[in-house]
Amino acid sequence: MYKIKSLLDNNIWHKFAIYYQGGSFMTRKKSTQLFYHYFEDWVELYKVNSVRPITLNKYYVTLAWLIRLAPKLQLCDLTRQSYQQLINEYAQDHERQTTMDFHHQLKSCIVDAFEEGEIKQNPTRKAVITGKRPAPKKVKFLSQFDVQKLIHVMNLETSLNWDWFLLLILKTGLRFSEALAITPECFDFTNQTLSVKYSWDYRHTDGSFQPTKNPSSVRQIQLDWQITMQFSQLLHGLPKDQPIFVHGRVFNASINRHLKVLCESAEVPVLSIHGLRHTHASLLLFAGVSVASVARRLGHANMATTQSTYLHIIQELESKDGERIMREMSQLV
Repeated sequence: MYKIKSLLDNNIWHKFAIYYQGGSFMTRKKSTQLFYHYFEDWVELYKVNSVRPITLNKYYVTLAWLIRLAPKLQLCDLTRQSYQQLINEYAQDHERQTTMDFHHQLKSCIVDAFEEGEIKQNPTRKAVITGKRPAPKKVKFLSQFDVQKLIHVMNLETSLNWDWFLLLILKTGLRFSEALAITPECFDFTNQTLSVKYSWDYRHTDGSFQPTKNPSSVRQIQLDWQITMQFSQLLHGLPKDQPIFVHGRVFNASINRHLKVLCESAEVPVLSIHGLRHTHASLLLFAGVSVASVARRLGHANMATTQSTYLHIIQELESKDGERIMREMSQLV
């Protein structure tokens, strides 16, 4: 027994919760195990190293809520009534979609327990998912008219500042971390292109270059002649391999606050920096640029991401396409 224990760290040994009796091992009966313990073991077994860290963190958030809402609930006491009560309590503080995500994570674990015979019924069957009233949706993109008003109040001086940073995102659709990682050597002023090779790890104190979100994010973006001329003058004499906007610690929230001030000054809806990326894409789509071209420009891994993100715009354009089709067909006589 001691030899086996020496092969396991204390944390793993604790989670296995095995007992030694009469020279043999006897696993703790799972059915009387606290539900949140069972869920924790399930996450460690099936999710650690098999899902992305950001997804794994969501499971741990679910675990934290389980401990908070049902600290004494045993696996064997899971019924449709007790499960519905758990869901209802969670829904009091969360919107319906968030509650649905919470339900789906718990359901995956509980269905496994049911199939393994640990519980006699599936308590998640016919669960009713509710939630508090959704908060007012924030504006995700600006119209072309509002974009012009926003640019008009920007302080676009002869030296680089955060307004130039925001303008670059508006005109290229860069992600926040990608824009921070832009260096002078990323620009090809002769061919009017911008190369996206890295992103910037702004979440850590020192900051550093890091890989882009996915391989498709490594791309070349065509620039308009105006911003090409502007940045060719702004970057004169700067170190070729150093970020042009980063000078110390960068906080996303601080630049978002700056953008908020600009939006209020321009009397346009307040949106986030990521909203500028959405604005770039929406303007291109409304201008008739294909979804495939927009997807490549944004660095999406596939067109499905672009289509799902901008579904409302695409549907609006399709309705206009229907009118064009009928107009063209009516001319055939």
